[in-house]
Amino acid sequence: MKDGGQRQYGPLGTALVIIPTYNEAENIKPIVSRVRAAVPEAHVLIADDNSPDGTGKFADELAADDDQVQVLHRKGKEGLGAAYLAGFRWGIEHGYGVLVEMDADGSHKPEELPRLLTALKGADLVLGSRWVPGGRIVNWPKSREVISRGGSLYSRLLLDVPLRDVTGGYRAFRKETLEGLGLGEVASQGYCFQIDLARRALKAGYHVIEVPITFVEREYGDSKMSRDIALEALWRVAAWGVEERAGKIGKLLGRKRSS
Repeated sequence: MKDGGQRQYGPLGTALVIIPTYNEAENIKPIVSRVRAAVPEAHVLIADDNSPDGTGKFADELAADDDQVQVLHRKGKEGLGAAYLAGFRWGIEHGYGVLVEMDADGSHKPEELPRLLTALKGADLVLGSRWVPGGRIVNWPKSREVISRGGSLYSRLLLDVPLRDVTGGYRAFRKETLEGLGLGEVASQGYCFQIDLARRALKAGYHVIEVPITFVEREYGDSKMSRDIALEALWRVAAWGVEERAGKIGKLLGRKRSS
């Protein structure tokens, strides 16, 4: 059974922290160093989208000095979702038991990763949440907070998902969870990708836990958020919501006809 309250979970296995990069030359070395210090047994996969600022070269230097760091060089910028999907496939093929999503810019504190991994011992998926008690944000303007909270509320209401932070990107998956999500059908990109995986996990009956994190605004480089990413999230969530409600109505009508 997938119900977290009804089954025993097996050992986690080795964790692979997947860090997508595009123009993160100033951030990649510090973030990898912090991950390796926070969870020395974890491995790191840097998925670089052919960054013009030389991030891929710095990543190769890190890998040359550390056997627990690998680099996945991609042809070009294809979006956050595509980078994570490539990283998930690579990690599963190489036998990792846990796949972790983490931003390269330091907004996800590696020092909090042990908390996510501890929670995963009794779950299928753990979300680092800014909006549960104990979670907080640092150096965000109020307008950014309103947009983020509003995006999670919008998704929660339309998709009927019991999560406070649906859009957050600091996550730890068991390998078996990812294998059961139908990743080959995922086409969403940007932050909508995070909403898609969360709703798929809940729909499949997986046990999802939110743990509080401190989200810190990046110090170097530019945010990857854009108008197109926000618009994609709006229309995809609306479409999924309509699909979910249509399915529920169809089931209800089917029961009435058979009764």
